[in-house]
Amino acid sequence: MTRVAAIDCGTNSIRLLVADIDDGVLTDVAREMRVVRLGQGVDATGSFAPEAIERTRVALAEYAEIIRSSGASALRMVATSATRDASNREDFFAMTREILDPIVPGSVAEVITGDEEARLSFAGAVGELSSGDAPFVVVDLGGGSTELVLGDADGVEAAYSADIGCVRLTERCLPSDPPTDEEIAAARAFAGERLQVAFDAVPVEKARTWVGVAGTMTTLAALGLELEQYDPNAIHLSRISFAKLRQVCDGLLHMTHDERAALGPMHPGRVDVIGGGSLVTLALADEFARRAGIDELVVSEHDILDGIALSVAPPPVRA
Repeated sequence: MTRVAAIDCGTNSIRLLVADIDDGVLTDVAREMRVVRLGQGVDATGSFAPEAIERTRVALAEYAEIIRSSGASALRMVATSATRDASNREDFFAMTREILDPIVPGSVAEVITGDEEARLSFAGAVGELSSGDAPFVVVDLGGGSTELVLGDADGVEAAYSADIGCVRLTERCLPSDPPTDEEIAAARAFAGERLQVAFDAVPVEKARTWVGVAGTMTTLAALGLELEQYDPNAIHLSRISFAKLRQVCDGLLHMTHDERAALGPMHPGRVDVIGGGSLVTLALADEFARRAGIDELVVSEHDILDGIALSVAPPPVRA
């Protein structure tokens, strides 16, 4: 058994998983999430805001103490869409090195490609699903990018990282509270345009099951299940019909900020970007229904974070 630590730093949130891995099977020791909005304004300015780096530093320092006390022997931190786009990303790297190097020498955040991001998400998402439901199309809807991955138990067949996410779409297209019909129409068109390239690259018509991961998807599932509070055990591997999914997404788009904030399962850090995430989700659902005849979303609490942890563990022993 090996104890490892994985950190996923995305556009909207930074997450930690400390897990024991025994023959390729993960057992959680600690799982944490902080909304730090590292990608604040990156789409418009091309650089990280100093306050965004500071919020991320505070969260990472908290994670460092958890990792230190857990006794993890291996550590990997990956940074995704916002970090690929920021002109001052070296300031971010220097901060991560200062905090992580004392725990595991040589540790620093690494920027992964959209393709690797997609493959890590797939590895983390499908481990508990029946092979009879394959092929799977796994969607990781983040703050700045959305990854589509098609594959089965034998691995990934095709993957693409689309330049669209809940933060990017909200900042670019949805300034009003609530969004106007004109803003929603423009956002739908923009999301469809950015996703079209992904659909051209990934033959989703082969898929039998759509698996959604990350905070937008899990929050939509919690609302679709009509949970009073966010409950990861109830959400994990839940199935939401497209009819229910459209009802939830349309409802969120027409709520005010305060109405969304009052929803029990809603994390405060997602309140102002869940509308953008809903629009991307609706665009995906429409295409999966049209291209593959899929009519429900399976939501997994296991995602790229689990894939990162598996990537630093020894390979499982095979008989």
